[in-house]
Amino acid sequence: MKTKILLLAIAIFSFSQAYSQSKIKIACVGNSITQGPGRDHQESYPLQLQEIIGDDYLVKNFGVSGRTLLKKGDKPYWNEPQFKQVKRFSPDILIIKLGTNDSKPQNWIHKKDFKQDYLDLISAFKTAMPQNSQVYICIPVPVAEDNWGINEKVMSEEIRPLLLEIANETGSKIIDLHSPLKEHPDLLPDGVHPNKEGLGIMAQTIATEITSSR
Repeated sequence: MKTKILLLAIAIFSFSQAYSQSKIKIACVGNSITQGPGRDHQESYPLQLQEIIGDDYLVKNFGVSGRTLLKKGDKPYWNEPQFKQVKRFSPDILIIKLGTNDSKPQNWIHKKDFKQDYLDLISAFKTAMPQNSQVYICIPVPVAEDNWGINEKVMSEEIRPLLLEIANETGSKIIDLHSPLKEHPDLLPDGVHPNKEGLGIMAQTIATEITSSR
């Protein structure tokens, strides 16, 4: 009896593995705007993206609140378990939305490292991704009101141009999340974090970019 149960468990596991591997895997890397109300919360943009994009895709939320792209930032994404989890997931599509927390004064003093750190991040993930995988770099959502040291001027005038350079040098594609929300400050109640509707606009923008590229 125990042998039958064990064989059944192995069969179920093998089926679930094959089922997940048949889907196009999307990893969403980012800070609190990616994590949303929770990594498994239906209002987070990755879960809204899953709903929009359909069953041919498997979307996973690897966002961690407060994290920076900068290795010398106050809370580097590099140090989080999610960094390793993304590599184990081996995504076909990688969506990176980092930079917002890097604009804080205590982090942006290391701005000379931003570009190389971003290049290193993409390189680290690419080594664990399939050959025909695609990286998308997000221009972060606007800062409707500077808060917690997060600075729209730095975001728009310094970080955005660097992201465009990085995309060009790595063959990554750009997803502009700034423009769709620029005229909707009401959708960023605290000036930084989109509400459910704002996260939905992010999800729809990303879904459109992904599906139009395939």
